[in-house]
Amino acid sequence: MEEYRQAIILGCVALYMVMCIWVGLWAMRRTKSAGDFFVAGRGLGPVVVSLAVFSSTLSGFGFVGGPGLVYATGLSSIWMAVCSALGYATGFYLISKRIRMVAEVRDTMSLPDVVFARYGSETARLLTAGTILLGVLGYLATQILAMALVLQSVLSATEVLADISLLACVLLSSAVLIFYCVTGGIIASVYTDLVQGIVMIVSGALVVMTAATVFDGGLAEVSQILLEKDGESIMPFGTLGTMASLSWFFLFGLGLAGQPHVATKMMMNRNLSDNRVILPMTIFGYAIAAMLWISVGVVMRALVLGDVAMPLGAPDEAAPAFLSTYAHPLLAGIVFAGLFAAIMSTADGFLNIGAAAIIHDIPKAIRGRSLDNELFWARIATVGLSVLSAGFALYSYYGSNALVAILGAFGWGTFAAALVPVVLIGLNWKQASARAAIVAISSSLVINLSIQLFSITIPYAISPGFLAMLTSMILFIGVSLMEKPKQLPKDIDRIMDL
Repeated sequence: MEEYRQAIILGCVALYMVMCIWVGLWAMRRTKSAGDFFVAGRGLGPVVVSLAVFSSTLSGFGFVGGPGLVYATGLSSIWMAVCSALGYATGFYLISKRIRMVAEVRDTMSLPDVVFARYGSETARLLTAGTILLGVLGYLATQILAMALVLQSVLSATEVLADISLLACVLLSSAVLIFYCVTGGIIASVYTDLVQGIVMIVSGALVVMTAATVFDGGLAEVSQILLEKDGESIMPFGTLGTMASLSWFFLFGLGLAGQPHVATKMMMNRNLSDNRVILPMTIFGYAIAAMLWISVGVVMRALVLGDVAMPLGAPDEAAPAFLSTYAHPLLAGIVFAGLFAAIMSTADGFLNIGAAAIIHDIPKAIRGRSLDNELFWARIATVGLSVLSAGFALYSYYGSNALVAILGAFGWGTFAAALVPVVLIGLNWKQASARAAIVAISSSLVINLSIQLFSITIPYAISPGFLAMLTSMILFIGVSLMEKPKQLPKDIDRIMDL
């Protein structure tokens, strides 16, 4: 079967691309309103929601960026992967019920709608929408770059397309993405999540078993090689050190509750009681799939340090190189297809919340109502965001040599720093004020953007997102305590009492 490896991989990827087109056309027939496009009519079952939540969190960030980050820095990024399970528990226990109830009583379609319902401030709604747009650019660029890198790895292994450029792969990936997202909206995303979530769970477990058999001595030999050649990389905090790892721990542990693509999916379940099923299923699926993140990165680092494999051209090549060389051809094909599915559905989710910010939230905050014919303009905004994010992905890769995982961490940090205080604390504390929400979001954006624009180096490799999140949380609590508590609307007050 080895002689047909590339044919099998290409066949699986091509089959998936055809499926994307079919799902987009099928979902288009079910997408009749802006509510269908943005929140799937709030009528999804628990299995679909749970698979959509965990798979949209991993996606290209975890399946490409994660192994690349482990290859580059050792076990430092394990603090991202492991503590995200804690983030699911925090988010579902503290905010999922309230977000769903606010969506029901106020007919909300986006997280900025929820923020406005809680604080009654159009400025807070506008800043939340602006934050989502900035974070979407970083996160969506992550998905497009990851998809292009994987596609380039697959196509360049063929004789005909051996010299295909990353630019061509970005254009091809973006074209399929735009068609899929414009036609189907969030409905296409969540039903693809159902399939690709199962694929990620199964393939994650199989890839870990494959990684354990690359060396005759299994993972024990991998550990021995790393201890001898680069002992620091296999220590609990990896090569980046304690402060960097712990800053990722808090950023990803608390930060998941501030991710708008996750919060938006909390509005989609049919019944509130479904959360009892959604949470354990989400954590189980994530835990199995996330093992790929660590195992592939560690094994590829050991292969290179042990002189078994040539050094990679870039850390983000770790997962594609492993799958193309060491995995069974059929498994490699399924994982590559599942990886494209993960990236595509996550990108769709980000395009969805970004388009909602442009045509629904920002106009509402500025002129008191959203655009007319929202469904049409949502599709136009989706195309524009796709093109802009593809350009940002290419600039980041060629201009600043940013890794997929670092781009993803920037997007995650932007969301977490601005929205964790406003959403996680604000939906559980009645004294939280609108002015505090405005100060928290504004300060986090200033910190995050200043560090990125001026290339500020933070001591001990502490994550900029963690620094911004810590500052915004302190300001949010401090400003709220200094203000006189205001009476909440009766419906929101009752929801807060639950």
